[in-house]
Amino acid sequence: QVQLVESGGGLVQAGGSLRLSCAASGSIFSINAMGWYRQAPGKQRELVAVITSGGSTNYADSVKGRFTISRDNAKNTVYLQMNSLKPEDTAVYYCNERKVVGAVRVDYWGQGTQVTVSS
Repeated sequence: QVQLVESGGGLVQAGGSLRLSCAASGSIFSINAMGWYRQAPGKQRELVAVITSGGSTNYADSVKGRFTISRDNAKNTVYLQMNSLKPEDTAVYYCNERKVVGAVRVDYWGQGTQVTVSS
C-alpha cells in the first residue's frame, strides 16, 4: 500500500519561503516520477512541478524561477522549496507519485497540506 505524507505547509507573508516535504512508503520510490500539484478554492487541481526518476524536472510557468523540486531516494522523500511566495500561490498542495508499468499508469496522492500566503 503506497502512502504519501506531506508536511511543511503553513501561513507565510508574501515574499517569504516554505519547504514542503513528502515522505513515501510502500513503493519502489526511486523508479517513479514524483510531483507536486495544488488546488485553490474554486479551481481545478494543477501541476506545480514534477521530477522524474532520473532527476529531470519540469515546472508550471507560474512558479518557474521561484520553486525548486528535488528528491532524496535514500529517504524516499520529495521536496518543494518555494521562494518569493505570492498570494496567488495560496492552495492545498498535494504530493503525487506516478507508477507506470507498460501501458498502465497509476497515480497515488497524499492528503494535502495547506499553504496560505498573506499580502
